[in-house]
Amino acid sequence: MKLVTDLLKKQGSNIFYGWWIVAAGFVIQMLNGGLFMHSFGAYFVYLQGEFGWSRTVLSGAFSLQQMESGIIGPIQGWLIVKFGPRTMVRIGVIIGGIGLILFSQVHSIWDFYIAFFAIAMGSSLGGFMAVFSTIANWFIKKRSTAMGISMAGMSLGGLLVPILAWSMETYGWRPVAFASGIITIAIGLPMAQLLRRAPEAYGLLPDGATPDNTDTAPEATEESGNPNMDFTATEALKTRAFWFISLGHGSALLVVSALMVHLIPHVVDRLGYSVATAGTVVTLMAATMIFSQVGGGALGDRINKRIGLTACLLGHSAALFGLAFSTSIWQVAIFATLHGVVWGARAPIAVSIRADYFGRSNYATIMGFSSLVMMSGMMVGPLFAGYMADRLGDYKLAFSILATITGLGSLLFLMAKNPPPPPRVLRIMRYSSRGYEQERS
Repeated sequence: MKLVTDLLKKQGSNIFYGWWIVAAGFVIQMLNGGLFMHSFGAYFVYLQGEFGWSRTVLSGAFSLQQMESGIIGPIQGWLIVKFGPRTMVRIGVIIGGIGLILFSQVHSIWDFYIAFFAIAMGSSLGGFMAVFSTIANWFIKKRSTAMGISMAGMSLGGLLVPILAWSMETYGWRPVAFASGIITIAIGLPMAQLLRRAPEAYGLLPDGATPDNTDTAPEATEESGNPNMDFTATEALKTRAFWFISLGHGSALLVVSALMVHLIPHVVDRLGYSVATAGTVVTLMAATMIFSQVGGGALGDRINKRIGLTACLLGHSAALFGLAFSTSIWQVAIFATLHGVVWGARAPIAVSIRADYFGRSNYATIMGFSSLVMMSGMMVGPLFAGYMADRLGDYKLAFSILATITGLGSLLFLMAKNPPPPPRVLRIMRYSSRGYEQERS
C-alpha cells in the first residue's frame, strides 16, 4: 500500500501512474489467459479421456461461463462504478483461485460445472472489465495503446500453455489445476492493489496531464469525440453504434471462443499430434498476439477504428477457414498465426472505441451491457463446434459456418459510426452557446 501511495505522490516523475495500472492489468490478464482461458483446450483432452464426456458437454461448461459473464456484465459494471475496480478484482481473484482448486478435485460432471462456475465468476469479476474500465479512465489520447499493452498479458499467458501441457503429461492435470489456483491468488491480490478508479482524485488528468499543464490535456478529435461529453448507459443503448459494435464484437468472438476450446482437440484429432505439440500452436498464436496487441493498440490511436475492426473480422474469417481444412502442422501454424495477429490487433481497438464514442464516466456500465450482447458469440462458438464435431466426427463444417458468420459480421463494424451527442448534452451545449454569445455582446 505504501508503494502505491509513493507512486501516486510522485506526480512530477517521468512515469505516469496510469502505466502502473497498465502493468497490473498485464499481469492479471496473463494469469487469466495462461492458467485458464488458453489452457482449457489442454484440460479438455484429459477430461474427455478420463471421464469420457462428449465435446458438447465439455463445450457447454465454457458456454455457460460466457453466459454467466454476459448476464452479470451490467451488474458488474455497476459494482465497479460503486465500489471501485480494486475491490472487485480482489474478490474475483480469490473466487477464481478457489475455483481452480475445486476444479482439481472434480469427479463428476456436476463437480466440474460447479468448479467451472466459480472460475468463471472469478475471471469475470477480477478480469477484463475491471481492468479495462480502469484503463479507459486513465487514458484518452493513448487509450488504445494502453489497452493493447495490457491485453498483451493475455497473449503472454498463452506462452505458458506448453509448460502447462508438459506438466499435465508429467504430473497430471489435477496438480496443475491446484497449483494454478494458488498462483492466481498469490500473484493476483498484490496486482489488484495497484488499481485506482480515476486520475482526477490524485490531482492528475488522463494521459499524464496535470491541471497546471494544459498543453498535454487531451482534446476532442473527429474519431474520439469530445472527452467531456459522456453518455449514460441508457443513452448509449439508444444509439445504433452501441448495437453495431456489440453485435460485431460478438461475431468476432464466435471464432475466438471456438478456437479457445477446440483448437488443441482439432490438432490432436485431425493430425494425430500430442497435446504438448498442439500446445505449441497456441504458443505461436499467443506470441504473435503479443506484438499485434501492442501494435494494434498504437495503430488504433492513429487510424479510423471502424475500418481497422472490419479488416480484423475478415482476417478472423480467413484464419478459421484455413484451420478447418489444414492437413499439416505447418498449415495450422500459418492460419493460427493469422488468427493471433488479427485477434491481437482487434481487441484493444474494439474495447477502446466504446470509450471514444460514449465517454469515460459510465464506461464500465456501458461495457457491461455490451457484454450481455457479446456473450452470444462466446456461448455459441464452442457449443456449436463441439456439437457438430460429435455428430460429424471433425470440425470442418462447424468452422466453415462460424467463419462465414464472422465474415458477414465485419459489416456491422463498418456501419458503427460515431453517434451524435445525446439530447441532454445538446441542450446543455445550446444553453452554453447562448450564454457565451450574451457575454460577448
